[in-house]
Amino acid sequence: MKQQVIRELSNPELKERLDEERVQLTKLKMNHAVSPLENPNKIKAYRKTVARLLTEVHSRELESAKAKEAKNK
Repeated sequence: MKQQVIRELSNPELKERLDEERVQLTKLKMNHAVSPLENPNKIKAYRKTVARLLTEVHSRELESAKAKEAKNK
């Protein structure tokens, strides 16, 4: 998933997608532990997608905190 697509998601969609990606990553890791995956690079791709989603969530939280701080001044 590209960063541009992630930025276009709303906050609820972003958190929902993050949960879905984490579940999928866990399933892939479990399947890989039982029997090797055909393409183990999928694990790396999902891990990077989760990191991108977390980064966007964090940046939005910081943005809202700055907006609240500016509003209180």
